Amino acid sequence: MHWFTGLFLLLLLASTATRSWLNQRQAAAVRRHRDRVPEAFAQQVDLQAHQKAADYTVAGAGLNRWDVLLDALVALLLTLGGGIDAIDRAWQAAGLSPTWHGTAVVLSTFLIVGALGLPLSLWRTFGIEARFGFNRTTPGLYIADLCKSLGLSLLLGTPLIFVILYLMQQAGSLWWLFAWAVWVGFSVLMTWAWPAIFAPLFNKFTPVTDEALKERTEAVLQRCGFASKGVFKMDGSRRSSHGNAYFTGIGRNKRIVFFDTLLERLQVAEVEAVLAHELGHFRLHHIRSGLILSVVMALLGFLLLDALMRWDAFYAALGVSTPSTHAALLLFMFVLPPFTYFLTPISAWWSRKHEFEADEFAAKHADAADLANALVKLHRDNASTLTPDSLHSAFYDSHPPALVRISRLQSLATQRS
Repeated sequence: MHWFTGLFLLLLLASTATRSWLNQRQAAAVRRHRDRVPEAFAQQVDLQAHQKAADYTVAGAGLNRWDVLLDALVALLLTLGGGIDAIDRAWQAAGLSPTWHGTAVVLSTFLIVGALGLPLSLWRTFGIEARFGFNRTTPGLYIADLCKSLGLSLLLGTPLIFVILYLMQQAGSLWWLFAWAVWVGFSVLMTWAWPAIFAPLFNKFTPVTDEALKERTEAVLQRCGFASKGVFKMDGSRRSSHGNAYFTGIGRNKRIVFFDTLLERLQVAEVEAVLAHELGHFRLHHIRSGLILSVVMALLGFLLLDALMRWDAFYAALGVSTPSTHAALLLFMFVLPPFTYFLTPISAWWSRKHEFEADEFAAKHADAADLANALVKLHRDNASTLTPDSLHSAFYDSHPPALVRISRLQSLATQRS
């Protein structure tokens, strides 16, 4: 066995075992606190809602257990199991040019992996989400979404993969720099275009029309110096009863989006506070810093891929008999996750830090108590657990635990009262 094969297997085993262990910890912690609402939430969350959140979290953990095993199995089958080699050989009979051949192999691999994950997606939507009363997606809408997603992936992904493979084959020793520039341009273009061009293919976005809410939101936008095409309501209720809000886009396509389900549940002052939090991410340059980080990481990734594709043992050690640019790209994408998995807590910590900063920003431009109340309602109505395992939360969660976050907001509200 080549040493790199052993290293890959070791890290795949370690990451899979850790994911499974953390998943079990999360389920056990939630079960342990199922029959008692944390005192800080006792006035706003009843025991029945708390138990529903616990059961929903445990059910999700049960699904995640299979997801972990599927990820490991797919990585093994495509690499050491000869999957990439088999797909490559299957396309050789088509007689395509090297670049088109590579593009076909990459796209086929992604389609196969997507198909393997489809049963878990169906289980989540029509099993768990439906059992707990969240799913509103009909089979017809699910199929339509799937077809639209597949069509967009092919429409946008095919030329991107083709260009990157062409550069890998024809652009010489600096191909990685040109490919990185293409990737950055594509990412920026998609970030700009998604809110106005692609997102409306899946959901309906309409400006907020409630006069009281419109007045409050416009005042917050003005106080925060935010110029965009407005605050929008999205028909999230077509697919789910979950509520959410998010910031999207860059340049003139910046948007704040509220799910209609969220607007139905929150008071005007609470919506204002949530909006101030989302604006905090913009004003504190969290979006920009995230984009810069992704650009830097992409550059490092292309540099690493350049080194690996020139190393013959990289292919043989991972089950590929014939070196090629498309095999290098696929191996890199499916082998990298076990090598980077244990960096996950760093990105989670960075995201939680940004959430705290956005909360502090919101407390200066709205009422921190209103934001705290809104978050409690979101946790309750979305059946988000109030008692996560601390280690699982530290490893994965992009948002701080509810108890920690809301306690900080209540403290900020007290300081400003």
